[in-house]
Amino acid sequence: METTRHFTATTYVVESGALALHHHDRLDMWLAPGGHVDRDELPREAAEREVREETGLDVELLEPETSVVADAGRELPPAEHTMLFDIDVYPDGDVGHQHIDFIYYAEAENRAIDPEDGEKGASAWRWLTADELDAREELATEVVQLGKEAIERVESR
Repeated sequence: METTRHFTATTYVVESGALALHHHDRLDMWLAPGGHVDRDELPREAAEREVREETGLDVELLEPETSVVADAGRELPPAEHTMLFDIDVYPDGDVGHQHIDFIYYAEAENRAIDPEDGEKGASAWRWLTADELDAREELATEVVQLGKEAIERVESR
């Protein structure tokens, strides 16, 4: 069986020591803003666009150090992490669809969530501290781990 893979970008947005998460109804999970990388986008551009669409926030992505000089191109700043998620898994164990997810960390100037039309409203979002992430049993392990790492990285700048 052939596995279809899509590129996605997710941004862990931090403001004053707290992380923005929303409940994704279809997946029944709490997630950071994110979505598919469009055909004409680079992953970092998709990360910023998805945050802006879903939250209305303009964010500053953390900028990892890069050092490669190329005559015919440029080095793309790397994501904080790159994850592979199985989206459709069949009873026989075959995987039909996966997301290659570029994970970014970002800092927001405020918590004034104002999503674009067609997105979940501001009331769907929660700002959670590292301690609150630890206390929420319904959160996926990687959401807690990456969320706490994002808070630590942003707060230590």
